[in-house]
Amino acid sequence: MTATLKVTASAPADQPTITMEREFDAPPALLFRAYSDPDAMKAWYGPNGFTITVIAMDFRVGGLFRFTMHGPDGTDYPNRMMYREIAPNERLVYRHGTDIDDDPNAFEVVSTFKAIGTGRTLLTKISTFPSVDARNAVMKFGAIELGMQTFEKLAAYVKK
Repeated sequence: MTATLKVTASAPADQPTITMEREFDAPPALLFRAYSDPDAMKAWYGPNGFTITVIAMDFRVGGLFRFTMHGPDGTDYPNRMMYREIAPNERLVYRHGTDIDDDPNAFEVVSTFKAIGTGRTLLTKISTFPSVDARNAVMKFGAIELGMQTFEKLAAYVKK
């Protein structure tokens, strides 16, 4: 029998952040590998109904992950992540925005992979936006729900 997994999200009104946490029935190394492998990212990254096409992934500090997210309505969303810190199986920090240089709306993401018990991980993802208004703009299109859908897809991926 599997224990109930922790799933939480918060976005304090006075802070430009969104915090999401989820427990996974997988060790940190497996979750971290799902973030560092472009084929894995194609399999799970994005909300329900979305797919991605990987343009390039250079998984190192200073490297870029460039991809296009394809919405269920056919809309394409060019994305870019620039890796700022990589501590294998523990922490991943990147700047995420559209696929343009110096995107003024890009936001910082800090993901931590904390081992809990045997073969389980608490994944905490904190996104910090340029302002509370910028955070509120993504909240209007359902950023937390879409992020939680992405976590569910990751859970299904690592379960295989």
